[in-house]
Amino acid sequence: MKRILLFLATNFAVLIVLGIVLGIVLQVLGVDSLLAENQADLNLQALLVFAAVFGMGGSLISLAISKWMAKRSMGVQIIDVPANGTEQWLLETVRLQADRAGIGMPEVGIFPANEPNAFATGMNRNNALVAVSSGLLQNMTSDEVEAVLGHEISHVANGDMVTLGLIQGVVNTFVIFLSRVVGHVVDRVVFKTEQGYGPAYYITSIVAQIVFSILASAIVMWFSRWREFHADAGGAQLAGRDKMIAALRRLQMAQQPHDLPGELAAFGISGGLSGGLKKLFMSHPPLDERIAALEDLG
Repeated sequence: MKRILLFLATNFAVLIVLGIVLGIVLQVLGVDSLLAENQADLNLQALLVFAAVFGMGGSLISLAISKWMAKRSMGVQIIDVPANGTEQWLLETVRLQADRAGIGMPEVGIFPANEPNAFATGMNRNNALVAVSSGLLQNMTSDEVEAVLGHEISHVANGDMVTLGLIQGVVNTFVIFLSRVVGHVVDRVVFKTEQGYGPAYYITSIVAQIVFSILASAIVMWFSRWREFHADAGGAQLAGRDKMIAALRRLQMAQQPHDLPGELAAFGISGGLSGGLKKLFMSHPPLDERIAALEDLG
């Protein structure tokens, strides 16, 4: 209940602050007066509600169906009844770590992939999904797999999926709102459309939304990288620091671009290779930095 109330309060506060800030910015930049002079005032309050409904709604719907999508897109086979000793060990290890982390027992599954990887997803920390690749089980020791599971359990316990969903929703709201404002200004002021909207509005809005989405994704990815350090620390607490470091070193040895699609990449254990400006859009920090951070824990 507290988490639901916090979610509602956060959305309310964000909408209020966003409306105030954007109103001030538009006044400072003179956009309001410019639109008024051209007899093209924009209903910012209605636009903000529209942006929030679609921005937050889209993010929350994605989060709500994340488990369902993960199972089908990744071909995850849920372990209901263990078929062998490895599956039995996976269930027992996840159950032990979930108890220590104070969360409900997640669903546990295996997905087919040669690369070592794992992810956790789900809208409810007491009803999540933790899945590992077949390649991870084949290429890692039991200690290293235990550390990877601890990393994913920490994501669930920290509520990272929900938090990331909220941040994405806020970012979506900004993107939708600002792109429509830009489209409106260009259509009314530059192209002098007097009634309805001309082609310039739709073209400009789409282009602006693409540009703002790219810029905004850097913010989302920054948070994703930041929480990876916390998940590593959580995995070290659940499985042991040396095991967590060993697991990251193993990933480093066999590192290839991760094979998790779309939004699941942010919930995986391996982030792939990247550098330069591309680093701004990485969902995971470089493994060297993650290992160094664990070593600094002492």
